[in-house]
Amino acid sequence: MSYRVWIDPEALAEAKATPGNVRQRIKRAMLALETDPRPGGSTALDWPPESFEPRRLRLDDWRIVYAVNDHEHWIQVLAVRKRPPYDYGDLADLLSQLTSK
Repeated sequence: MSYRVWIDPEALAEAKATPGNVRQRIKRAMLALETDPRPGGSTALDWPPESFEPRRLRLDDWRIVYAVNDHEHWIQVLAVRKRPPYDYGDLADLLSQLTSK
């Protein structure tokens, strides 16, 4: 089953600002979510049950933060962040984009 993948404009800008070799890996990883929304290296994020599942995908020092909705078969990429220093402190703000729609 394939999923529709949406990339938030801010996440796209963050991905474009990464170094070239990382940028290509991030792009491939985001596009691959269409057929595998829970690839190896991804982890569910601790969040109260919603109609979507927040997850992060680890690529070396970079994290792709995204949400999966299995019922409607969509994925929304919310952020691309470098870890450290990223600590998921803005997760509530990122996920509020989904709950306000």
